[in-house]
Amino acid sequence: MQTTLLQPIAVSGVGLHSGATVRVTLRDAAPGTGIRFRRVDRPEPGAVLPALWDRVEVSPLNTRLSDGQGLSVSTIEHLMAAFAGTGLHNVVVEIDGPEVPILDGSSAPWMRAILDAGLRRLDAPLRVLEVLEPVEVREGPALARLEPSAVPAMSFAIDFPDAAIGRQALDLELSGPAVLRELCDSRTFCRESDVEAMRARGLALGGTYLNAVVVDGARVLSPGGLRHPDEAVRHKMLDAVGDLATAGGPVLGRYVGVRSGHAMTNRLLRALFARPSAWRWIEADPALAARLPGAGVDALGMADLPAVA
Repeated sequence: MQTTLLQPIAVSGVGLHSGATVRVTLRDAAPGTGIRFRRVDRPEPGAVLPALWDRVEVSPLNTRLSDGQGLSVSTIEHLMAAFAGTGLHNVVVEIDGPEVPILDGSSAPWMRAILDAGLRRLDAPLRVLEVLEPVEVREGPALARLEPSAVPAMSFAIDFPDAAIGRQALDLELSGPAVLRELCDSRTFCRESDVEAMRARGLALGGTYLNAVVVDGARVLSPGGLRHPDEAVRHKMLDAVGDLATAGGPVLGRYVGVRSGHAMTNRLLRALFARPSAWRWIEADPALAARLPGAGVDALGMADLPAVA
């Protein structure tokens, strides 16, 4: 069964890369609408972008939707992960700028706002994208793969030279509250040596030690340190959850990522949809619905969110 919001949600914050203050309002939507972003600051009618894989532009640092004609919304991944992690299927995202605010660098504030607003179940069946054959993309030592699985699952591994990150790996089943309990509060991260380089390119203008984990060798420079010893790989998984949500519905399969990122996950979705024998849309019966990300999350209560949210 599909869901939407019980009441609107309004959030303001600064864009990580633009540094501009943006206001976002999440509104309920009809069955089958999916996730749509509407630029309310643009004068032209129909300034709407569906949050789908074929509208994603390649970007190494975030996920950006574009119509190819100048209309875009960037850094959607944490919000998309919140939608996936709460099982929210239909929503209109009204935004008055080109970038979703970074908030604390994780999905936790979005998930708290969604659970506070509540979900409304719609009298419409839910489509699920079932992976039937393994599909893989590679780039040097990095890879991303989708393979058949009876439950949504993810395995991820990263390797950074900084001792504060180093080699990390995690394997999770993503059914029910897993995104909320295991991933949602893990923040975006970067190396201090990369910050000035990004700013010289006009990026990370809104980045601070409060909305990203900044590391320098073995040191964590952000106040309070890490929320998890392996927060970096958990955040990479959170990003992948958000990027996979652009498939157009929950994905029944296992995602394997090794040093992969936004661009590679989008390449993987494009490779999947280019091979019709590797996937099919199915209707979720009650047993399958109970295994999907976000199943039952709205009934858990706010106490199940990490305390930082």
